[in-house]
Amino acid sequence: MQYARIDGSIVAAACHPSMSGWRTVICQPLDAEGREEGTPVLAIDPLGAALHQRVIMSTDGATTRQVVGDPHTPLRNIIVGIADPAT
Repeated sequence: MQYARIDGSIVAAACHPSMSGWRTVICQPLDAEGREEGTPVLAIDPLGAALHQRVIMSTDGATTRQVVGDPHTPLRNIIVGIADPAT
């Protein structure tokens, strides 16, 4: 699990079939004090988190593969919780 901030979403003209129908967001990982940590990553967002919201992101690829129903999905991360109220 990793805290992260939603920094945007992406739209692709062509993507892996497992990504079709899923909202994909850009997440900036955060440390325990809320400071940026590392580089941004992509995650699917079944919860509909808002821009700049802090979220809890699972980095367990098995969970993402199970949710999208494809063992070959290129995505590893999924939003599993919203850590702060909507802004």
